[in-house]
Amino acid sequence: MPETTDFLYPFIEGDETDSEELLADLARSAEGKWKQSATLRERTLAASQAQLRDTAAAMAERFAAGGRLFTFGNGGSATDAEAVAHLYTQPPSGRPLPARSLAEDQAVMTALGNDVGFDLVFSRQLIAHGRPHDVAMGFSTSGNSENLMRAFAEARKQGMLTVGVSGYDGGRMAAEGTPVAQCLVVRSDSVHRIQESQAALNHVLWAYVQEALAAAAA
Repeated sequence: MPETTDFLYPFIEGDETDSEELLADLARSAEGKWKQSATLRERTLAASQAQLRDTAAAMAERFAAGGRLFTFGNGGSATDAEAVAHLYTQPPSGRPLPARSLAEDQAVMTALGNDVGFDLVFSRQLIAHGRPHDVAMGFSTSGNSENLMRAFAEARKQGMLTVGVSGYDGGRMAAEGTPVAQCLVVRSDSVHRIQESQAALNHVLWAYVQEALAAAAA
């Protein structure tokens, strides 16, 4: 049975004996992936500049009014959600801001998944904790996760600012009539490259929020 990493390194054979050539292939592969990632990151940030500024300004208004940031996602995107919440609450510089990942509490997640269904694990938490001045930020590579769409619908119903970070063509999160007010899209069909560029978007957005808050306080 093939290894799950075969698609990443198709040149590695089970009977490979030339270690020098194998290392050279690995180095070329890593360099190629780095170039792809850097190109996509630069292209995404350039295309998203105006939207990043607009989103940051809207988020800064919510924070200034006493709002909080709620982040959420599935799988690797749940890890991204936790990283972003940590970035806002414990920033390397600037002003700490209230944020919480809805994917961090295993007891809450498993209880809701078991009792009401996984599609509602985020929306039910927003019902319990969300307020009109808050920000709901969801992360996805496909943009099609049902539990994210339900969370966004609930957040919008409560008057929260809804921000999505997606990949591919944005999926349902970027579609017309979506409850997502701002959807930042990394236009790629590689999950790995999408998440790498999403991390860059997240950090730039945080920096712009800090800039907007500092300018408003000056």
